[in-house]
Amino acid sequence: MAEAEYILPLKWNDGGDLASLCRYLEDLSRWIAVLVVDGSPPGLFAQHAKAFPAAVRHSRPLPLGCTNGKVEGVLTGVQLSRCEYLVIADDDVRYTRDSLERAVGLLAEADIVRPQNYFLDPRPWHARWDTARTLINRAFGSDYPGTLAIRRSTLQAAGGYSGDVLFENLELLRTIRAAGGREIRADDLFVPRTCCSVRHFLGQRVRQAYDDFAQPGRLAVEAALLPLALRLRREPARLAMLAAASVMAAELGRRRAGGVRVFSADAALWAPLWVAERAVSVWLAAAGRRPLRGEAALDGRALPAPAPKEQVTSSSQLYFHCRVTL
Repeated sequence: MAEAEYILPLKWNDGGDLASLCRYLEDLSRWIAVLVVDGSPPGLFAQHAKAFPAAVRHSRPLPLGCTNGKVEGVLTGVQLSRCEYLVIADDDVRYTRDSLERAVGLLAEADIVRPQNYFLDPRPWHARWDTARTLINRAFGSDYPGTLAIRRSTLQAAGGYSGDVLFENLELLRTIRAAGGREIRADDLFVPRTCCSVRHFLGQRVRQAYDDFAQPGRLAVEAALLPLALRLRREPARLAMLAAASVMAAELGRRRAGGVRVFSADAALWAPLWVAERAVSVWLAAAGRRPLRGEAALDGRALPAPAPKEQVTSSSQLYFHCRVTL
């Protein structure tokens, strides 16, 4: 992995689990060059600088004018990187050496690689709840993980990607595809991640529903669920059939591409709860969108969703609000 670098965009306001992250970075730095782009407040940044292993490069994000801080961290990492192969990952992702080597190896044949995340044991109730979303995504395509591997030169040729959208991973994937890059959906490349707190999980319910506004077909289906459930409220047998269908779909996702190796046998049973949640939260997200401009809020700032898929057809049609020369 001498030609690769690991980029971790970080922004903590509450301290996080620093000891766990440092142990992980210690392991990573033995396998691959590591760069942490840290947008945390000054006090935490200084604490991180002292705690991180000496082999880890630690940098502030460059002032690139991105509304989405994670994108600013990624683009800073791309500018500062010394390598062609880049692995970008959230702070809760925990690669093993084998999974990291495979992700980097696949870049020999692709411009962007999309692995599959799963939660490490022990899995609390909210991890199982969120796993149902992952399984349904797998049933109808691929999941959107907290990590991607990319070729630096391809992203440079595309001119970067928009730093003013909410669903930044989808924006990056679409940007690479629009620039003519090849994507590998490595649904059998399982990369573990740690589970967030219950408080964070609850705070993300409506926030995650905003992502569907970048996927009109999915939005239409999910928006139809609540009216359908209300119409069937006096027909429990049909509601039970709807719940059973969600379990069957999730089980299909669990069995795809060797998912049974990492997803527990009861994981699909949580699907009705997640479907019911999304049926409500997608309407709450719609109510919270700014009229006319179609923007959602993140940390008090307005962010549009990525352009719908059919609008992104070539790199010349991508208009980036984040102006940066890579």
